[in-house]
Amino acid sequence: MTTDLPDPTRGVPPSADSPAPAAVLSFTHIGMSFAKPPGEPVPVLKEIDLSVREGEILGLLGRSGSGKSTLLRIAAGLMHPTSGEVRYRGQPLRGPTEGIAMVFQTFALYPWLNVLENVALGLDAAGVALASAEEKARAAIELIGLDGFESAYPREISGGMRQRVGFARALVSEPTLLLMDEPFSALDVLTAENLRTDFLDLWIEHRLPIRAVLMVTHNIEEAVSLCDRILVLGTNPGHIATSVAVPLPHPRNRKSVEFQEIVNQIYAVLTSRMTESLMGRDAGWGRHLPEVSSHRILSFLDALAAQHNGHAFELAAIAAPLKMKVDELLPIALALHILEFGELAGGTIKLTAAGQAMVASDDNERKRLFREHLLRFVPLAEHLCDVLGERESHSAPRERFELELQDHLNPHDADATLRTLVDWGRYVGLFVYDDQARVFYSEKQGA
Repeated sequence: MTTDLPDPTRGVPPSADSPAPAAVLSFTHIGMSFAKPPGEPVPVLKEIDLSVREGEILGLLGRSGSGKSTLLRIAAGLMHPTSGEVRYRGQPLRGPTEGIAMVFQTFALYPWLNVLENVALGLDAAGVALASAEEKARAAIELIGLDGFESAYPREISGGMRQRVGFARALVSEPTLLLMDEPFSALDVLTAENLRTDFLDLWIEHRLPIRAVLMVTHNIEEAVSLCDRILVLGTNPGHIATSVAVPLPHPRNRKSVEFQEIVNQIYAVLTSRMTESLMGRDAGWGRHLPEVSSHRILSFLDALAAQHNGHAFELAAIAAPLKMKVDELLPIALALHILEFGELAGGTIKLTAAGQAMVASDDNERKRLFREHLLRFVPLAEHLCDVLGERESHSAPRERFELELQDHLNPHDADATLRTLVDWGRYVGLFVYDDQARVFYSEKQGA
């Protein structure tokens, strides 16, 4: 495998006077829509403008549904956008092309092939001579730290080693641009950290053939550790909410004030976007509810109360000890905010007086408080109970509420909102729901 000498500028922030590096990949006004069953297009990406510059690792960070993986597949030429233009090294990207490789979240190895054969497979498909393909594959395997395991089969090696095979398979073709779709998320914490460190060392020392990296991640600290820039994506449809520069030299100290300031900045962006879109969308009972169970809310309240001292907590400081990803933490924090058991603002959360009362209460009192806040602060719960009370049968099909919600939400969010309400309502005995019949009954009728 061809590699260059170590580049002393790798991992060092560029000076203000430095000319902008050339764009390896660029998106201009990219939009993407998918057709739903009736044929009406559902937009998933809107007006995406970005460039991946030579010598940088660019991160895509956002909640589920923000279109991160769709963007990555468009970058790989595996999907064609509905609108806009993608250019690779100045030329329109029409499909998969030489020079772009991808590392996937799952290992995606062929179990009947050994390590060497899995790595060399792409070269064989590209028509590279057998001897040359094997030589390149062995070089990639050695580079990624797997020499000695060429004859091992996937079942005989650990998950971390299997992911190293995935990296070697992507690097063997000596790509210019490497795409990474959450490549460390399927690994345990220690293995992921070791692989991240090894990859970053190879990148900084310029021992990799790649000139730029575009990576998708849910992990804010991972993004700040690895990336030179981070694009934070918003949802409905996916769009770039903000761009965050990471002007810190490698290796980065996660405990440093500068590192934590960037992490907190990203949390603040994500939380403000969520509260603006969900709380500011004053649709009454048509408001979207996060997909969080009552059990998760109560468990998080207890975990938060264990550290509570009357001050607001930074979400970044909560996430680390609880080992929670942003997609797990933010919906719970938002649920507390909606129910007014917590105050969510600027990347911090603080228990309200009601939240503190919940923590100090027994199970029966918790249910009473939860029920009171559910009826008071979630208009959909009150609306549903009113409908059941007005009907002679004291029952109503789920479809009735789904159709009403779809006047305000897309079908997926309407369904998710009702699933959340069913969980919260069942916990406090607000109503009875027959899942098989898909019918709501009033509390008295269900009894």
